[in-house]
Amino acid sequence: ATGKRMATVEIGDEIVAMLPRLRSFALSRARRRDEADDLVQAACERAFGALDTWQPGTRLDAWMFRILRNLWIDRHRRRRDETSLDDDDAGLSVAGEDGRHTVEVRSTMAAVRAAIDRLPEDQREVLMLVCVEDMSYRDAADVLEVPIGTVMSRLSRARRALAAALDAPATQPVDRTVGGRP
Repeated sequence: ATGKRMATVEIGDEIVAMLPRLRSFALSRARRRDEADDLVQAACERAFGALDTWQPGTRLDAWMFRILRNLWIDRHRRRRDETSLDDDDAGLSVAGEDGRHTVEVRSTMAAVRAAIDRLPEDQREVLMLVCVEDMSYRDAADVLEVPIGTVMSRLSRARRALAAALDAPATQPVDRTVGGRP
């Protein structure tokens, strides 16, 4: 019993360490900070209640992202209403900052945020997992429960759409393989 309790504490510490990543992903789905926080809390509660279903040796973060995604889908199906992302720039204020630079950064961030917000949900989801969470294509495919080729095509379309929206050239795909494996 002590070994199982210790393992639970260690898993709990890992989940706490990934809370900012979970919140970021939840925010990309929910588009409202309060709803994202509720999703993260519910995902953590569900994970701790189902720790016996997680298989050691597999990626804990992928498991957590899948739980969070499934919770969001369940809630979204129940509500079927669109929400908008809160525009809270509280974390961007720094004493002594260059005002012109700050305005440019905020303007660029707003343009990127708006462009990402206009992406279809499936593309936005892949973009967040691969580009923000730095997941491999394989791990993103596992989280989303789709073939790896679907992840690759959604990501390619998302990148092209963002490049077009931001009037920038499309970039080459980033290799997200792990140890030579997708």
